[in-house]
Amino acid sequence: MKKILNPNHTMVPKNFCRLPDEYGIIKIGVAGAADTGHCGLDAFEKAKETGREIARQGAIVVTGATTGFPMYAAMGAKDECGFSIGFSPAANDREHTEVYGLPLDFMDVVVYTGFGYAGRDLLFTRSVDAMIIGCGRIGTMNEFAVAFEDRRPIGILEGSWKTDELLRKIIEEAHRPNEKIVFDPDPKKLVEKLIALIQKDKAGLRLVYNNHDSRSGTGKNVEMVQ
Repeated sequence: MKKILNPNHTMVPKNFCRLPDEYGIIKIGVAGAADTGHCGLDAFEKAKETGREIARQGAIVVTGATTGFPMYAAMGAKDECGFSIGFSPAANDREHTEVYGLPLDFMDVVVYTGFGYAGRDLLFTRSVDAMIIGCGRIGTMNEFAVAFEDRRPIGILEGSWKTDELLRKIIEEAHRPNEKIVFDPDPKKLVEKLIALIQKDKAGLRLVYNNHDSRSGTGKNVEMVQ
């Protein structure tokens, strides 16, 4: 395959991670533990296969720009020449690597939020069309809670870990019906279900709220539309 040089003089394939020629590509977030030591033996491969499936099905992988489960998903996306975006808690690349000790591997774009982990979680979750929840800890639960409150489609990946069981209990005890949550142990089926939910969302009622601080590009007030 013919190779070209990127600005950092690294040899890359000519077709490296090119985006599809269309607007509004689906973005799927992957949340999970930065330390997968407690997740079980299948966490690494399930995370990678999740990333591969997101890329195979034409979507972008979005993560919290961290280690562990999310990084493995981004790594899997690269196996399929997928595109990966990371939302960092840091304000710049030096803080990202030297203060937070986070990697820059497997991400095409890093958004430096400067808001720490909790603020990063909010921006990350609200920047995607759907979330996949893998094996996780408290930060993953925070991302799940934001997605749940925002009624974004959520896919919960079942595995040897207990995160999926805990989330089932939380959903039951929440007494808040939510038809946008799906469970599956198979990454391929889970991504397919999520994309179907996203497409249904995009085709359905989409409100633009009247914000009196905002004006459209034409200078007119933004009105609520259906």
